[in-house]
Amino acid sequence: MEISQKLVRDKIPELMLNQGKTIEVRLANGREYEFMLWHKLQEEVEQFVRERNAEEIADIEEVLHCLADLRGIPWDLVEAIREKKREDKGSFKRKIILEKVNTQ
Repeated sequence: MEISQKLVRDKIPELMLNQGKTIEVRLANGREYEFMLWHKLQEEVEQFVRERNAEEIADIEEVLHCLADLRGIPWDLVEAIREKKREDKGSFKRKIILEKVNTQ
């Protein structure tokens, strides 16, 4: 199988070499890294929709950590905002579907 232009976890090239595979790698440059992270996030979300398991959630979270880091956003700030929104507006655990809003 040939793969091209895919952002992979940092240790993947070493693991592939240890399996005897021949690979070519390069580092993302400039804004390409952010673009590739957005693409990876989409890929991981699609995998989660198909597989619906903890491993895919962990992959999504790792990409989000990298995006936050790239933007200079500390993860503890992200968590604090999430907690505040949950306090102020709630979570999604009650399964509420908003069917209609009358704007009169």
